[in-house]
Amino acid sequence: MRRALVVLIALAGLFLHHAAHAAGVKAARVWPSPEYSRITIEFDAEVAYKTFSLKGPERLVLDIEGVSAEQVQAQVADKVSAQDLYISGVRAGLNRPGVTRMVVELKAEVRPQVFTLKPMGEYGHRLVLDLYPASTDVLERQEESVEKQVERAIGKADTARESATAAAKAAEPAKNAPPAQTFMRLVTVAIDAGHGGEDPGARGANGSREKDITLSIARRLKGLIDKQPNMRAYLTRDGDYFIPLHERVNKARRVQADLFVSVHADAFIKPHARGSSVFALSEKGATSAAAKWLAKRENDADLIGGVNIDVKDPYLKQTLIDLSQTAQIADSLKLGRAVLDQLGEINQLHKPHVEQAGFAVLKAPDIPSILVETAFISNPDEEKRLNDEVYQDKMASAIVDGIRRYFDKNPPLARNKVAQTF
Repeated sequence: MRRALVVLIALAGLFLHHAAHAAGVKAARVWPSPEYSRITIEFDAEVAYKTFSLKGPERLVLDIEGVSAEQVQAQVADKVSAQDLYISGVRAGLNRPGVTRMVVELKAEVRPQVFTLKPMGEYGHRLVLDLYPASTDVLERQEESVEKQVERAIGKADTARESATAAAKAAEPAKNAPPAQTFMRLVTVAIDAGHGGEDPGARGANGSREKDITLSIARRLKGLIDKQPNMRAYLTRDGDYFIPLHERVNKARRVQADLFVSVHADAFIKPHARGSSVFALSEKGATSAAAKWLAKRENDADLIGGVNIDVKDPYLKQTLIDLSQTAQIADSLKLGRAVLDQLGEINQLHKPHVEQAGFAVLKAPDIPSILVETAFISNPDEEKRLNDEVYQDKMASAIVDGIRRYFDKNPPLARNKVAQTF
């Protein structure tokens, strides 16, 4: 009897020890996007888990040790949007003592990536589920959509050409020949709204988030570019979700972008820093200590946003590490100069020249690429301007004017798709 009592006391002690060290659930977030959906559960301690899939219907199951089922259920139950392309619902309950089972109900078969992240920035320990489509149909549909944009743009150019030809024939004597045609290739500009999803970017003194401002300006910039003759824009993200830095580059290359413009809102440790800046890639180190500091902060986006380090990208390694980027950098500096001159018309410049540093997002070897710091979100006055729609429109217009000036002096090389103009 006494021995049994000792065993019970020992077991009770173990239970209390386990309870005292159980991980608490701090938050749960669901980030839907056209390409994948992400579920992030944040804990105040590291957790262990196991995962497996079930069919009929499609489900992903996670068994998480040492966490409260009630806490998980309370955090995840109402986070899924009806518009989510991949997730129909999430539920959690106690599977067995000490183990919470979370079931992700899926709309289709997925290719899951499940991994943990150590504390970084404002976040604690995170368990991340990235749910990608099992087939490549989604990516193919997106690329097909881009191709259709090209065809529509060319169709509009053809219609404009035919109208101009008809007008010329009506205005000229019958014996005059129609004006000679010239051919101008359709130009694609990849616009990258910095940060997104788990990665909020810099924060202003009044609570503004860089990821929201950059997306707003990027959308305005796309709208203006799409109105330009023979130009169209492509957004690397068009919503509040995270995209790894290398994938932003890969997206631009998949749509055969002629230019890559990454939009950001600068931050510095001192609130009086102000002004707009433009950056290009450097192979030889940063042009200033501030540029080096900024590049490190921007490159840390993958650590904050959360990248599965077990998944390698050999294509990126092959194209971005092994190739010399001298020509790309030279063209990027020309583009940066043209844009910087226009930014100086609407805002003070932080530096009068294009700066350079090792920004990971600027490493496409065959696409002139710049990073535009629209203003300092860490400066209260500039934070206010960054949230002003009029200033956002002026910023987008200045970037477009810079792009046009760049192409005036550096016409794009011919490709198989052309737009006919006069």
